[in-house]
Amino acid sequence: MRSNKLRKLLKENKPTIGTRVFSTWPGIIEMIGHTGIVDYIELLGEYTPWDLYDLENIARATELFDMSSMIKIDQNAKEFIAQRALGSGIQNVLFTDIRSVEDAKRCVDIVKPETPEIKGINGSHCRRNVGYGIEGGSLNYVNAMNDAVIALMIEKKGAIDQLGEIASIKGVDMLQFGPSDYSLSIGRVGQKKHPDVKEAELKMIKTAVNLGIRPRVELGSIHINMDEIKKYIDLGVKDFNLPHDTVIIYKWIKENGENLREILSRL
Repeated sequence: MRSNKLRKLLKENKPTIGTRVFSTWPGIIEMIGHTGIVDYIELLGEYTPWDLYDLENIARATELFDMSSMIKIDQNAKEFIAQRALGSGIQNVLFTDIRSVEDAKRCVDIVKPETPEIKGINGSHCRRNVGYGIEGGSLNYVNAMNDAVIALMIEKKGAIDQLGEIASIKGVDMLQFGPSDYSLSIGRVGQKKHPDVKEAELKMIKTAVNLGIRPRVELGSIHINMDEIKKYIDLGVKDFNLPHDTVIIYKWIKENGENLREILSRL
């Protein structure tokens, strides 16, 4: 089975660069791969329409390059989606809407193999990642599921309240703060930069670093603010995720289109 680049980088304590996509067209994955910059690509499965064929084709496209893959999944049907995504060849999972220690433990169990020692609930199967059965239930399969990086969105008040316990769960690899959902959960609707929201983000980063968990930061703008990145690095952040395809297209067309429109208006 294919090695997991993201897991390898985490084991070596090296920084990572990811990016997110709404598009399920494998050509977009290949274009990103040609840059040689990105360590892994995250399909925003929580938001975009997709089917099981898309998952296999996205995984195939990443395998053409030195990249790993991840899927961000809905809180509902997470057992089905996570295990079918892993079976398709997507190697890592970002779980959303964690509200409690129990939620977080369940996410770990979904990914981990069902052996007496590990006690996960991911059993043997005949999906793509095991050659449609060639390595089903094998030691290679067990090792691959143990190598799957498990990331959790910390975006609810309950998750912040139980943050130390969640970050201490064996099997949790990465945490990411979600300011939009968190602002909703504390009654600060739309105030992603409110002091209470920023305080929770800082708490999550510091707690993760202190407990040996990797905090990941999403970059929301196509214009990278190096001063902002340095502040995160100084806190111990090594993992960053570039903006997704739709926001890049929107901002590029809007900015450059407005400039062009202004020039044309003078004719």
